Amino acid sequence: MYNLVRILETTLRDGEQSPGATLTPKEKLNIARQLAKLRVDIIEAGFPAASKDDFEAVKAIAKEVGNFVDEDGYVPVICGVARCIEKDIKTVWEAVKYAKRPRICTFISTSDIHLKYKLRKTKLEVIEIARSMVEFARSFCHDVEFVPEDAARSNREFLYEILGEVIKAGASTLNITDTVGITMPSEFGKLIADIKANTPGIENVIISTHCHNDLGHSTANTIAGAVAGARQLDVTINGIGERAGNASLEEVVMAVKCRGDHALGGLYTGINTRHIVMTSKMVEEYTGLYVQPHKAIVGANVCPHESGTYEIISPKDIGLEQSNEADEVLVWKLLDMQVTCGTVGLSTATVKLIGADGEEHVACAVGTGPVDSAYKAVDLIVKEPVTLLEYSMNPVTEGIYATATTSVLIRGDNNPTSTHAVTGETVQRTFSGVGAGMDIVVSSVKAYIGALNKMLGFKDQLKTDFQGKNHNIGLKNNVEPGFGFGLDLIFA
Repeated sequence: MYNLVRILETTLRDGEQSPGATLTPKEKLNIARQLAKLRVDIIEAGFPAASKDDFEAVKAIAKEVGNFVDEDGYVPVICGVARCIEKDIKTVWEAVKYAKRPRICTFISTSDIHLKYKLRKTKLEVIEIARSMVEFARSFCHDVEFVPEDAARSNREFLYEILGEVIKAGASTLNITDTVGITMPSEFGKLIADIKANTPGIENVIISTHCHNDLGHSTANTIAGAVAGARQLDVTINGIGERAGNASLEEVVMAVKCRGDHALGGLYTGINTRHIVMTSKMVEEYTGLYVQPHKAIVGANVCPHESGTYEIISPKDIGLEQSNEADEVLVWKLLDMQVTCGTVGLSTATVKLIGADGEEHVACAVGTGPVDSAYKAVDLIVKEPVTLLEYSMNPVTEGIYATATTSVLIRGDNNPTSTHAVTGETVQRTFSGVGAGMDIVVSSVKAYIGALNKMLGFKDQLKTDFQGKNHNIGLKNNVEPGFGFGLDLIFA
């Protein structure tokens, strides 16, 4: 028997609580787009009542990402978080109502220590607040999630009672939290099992998990909760979050992918794992919180880009290409380049590339700067008309030998499109690339070539699919699940 577990991704809300991880509204929107490529079930987009910027970011995500629908029907739920306060709940609704599948999530503390020192309220008062605010949220939206904050440290009988009351009030998801990361996997699994066994009406709702990593058990606790019956799992990219962080999307999803059949009772997710690495890199770049080399799944040491007897995850499964020559899919590779620039006159770049056939190509071009001239030289070789939409450079290390990452976004002619379900706007597919190194111009060219390679490979695949299936090319059959924002390549 197979059991689907839904993935709620909360990088944009809980993940942003990591010190130094403040995201701009544009960065939040870009991450949400990438989460949609992952086919995340629920995007927890933020806390709209926290600030005007948070409200506008959630609203923008609901309007755009919450309305791009794949032909197979996939569209993410867009969720906003609110305290059990009418004003907060109204604000969430005003932000998420533009999505095709909006959700209101409301929370209140339930542990004895929080009731005494944080809320200064009795258990009966908290039950009444929770019940009435869930009812209030249901007046706006049929999809309401209730969170008993600090559930793992709450009195069990009180927890069963308040959960039963919010179910009667209309909650459709109950999010069971280990807010301080105190439980062991066996304890958290038993907590979920006990809630299933003792809460009236529990069979009519979805149980979710939300585990923090203070003792290093967030992923294990999340998996234990799923085995015990939870069917929604809260995670963040790279496990970022308050204090020691949250359960990691990549760890939870790949654990289910690798062991769901044999060890986890048939659990599976709908995540497109081939976008894991690109999403991890995007969150790294935007937050400045870089992954340690030995980090599970996405660390540099985990998938050494080559096959081996100790490998349990194929690099391709998470969006990396193996380095075996037979598996190489790069169309163009940078061999050498020289750039001349200064304070007077145009810059000149000479670029040497090698094609898939092994033939070397050289071109020289002038431009308004070293990067512009280098890109023009590449264009002379590749002969593929594209528009550079975005270019950004961010330092990774400090000092005169600092390493920087460069990101580009391009759009080619005659690319496949997707259509906005509400506005009818047609959006052309885009492709991004990332380069890294101490030489900014070289890393920029690597990023540009990476994006070009992905675009060319994508077009070749469409042509192959068309010839093999002998029917019109359509998004459903030939395009990676996504929303017109392109396939991504890490090229460093």
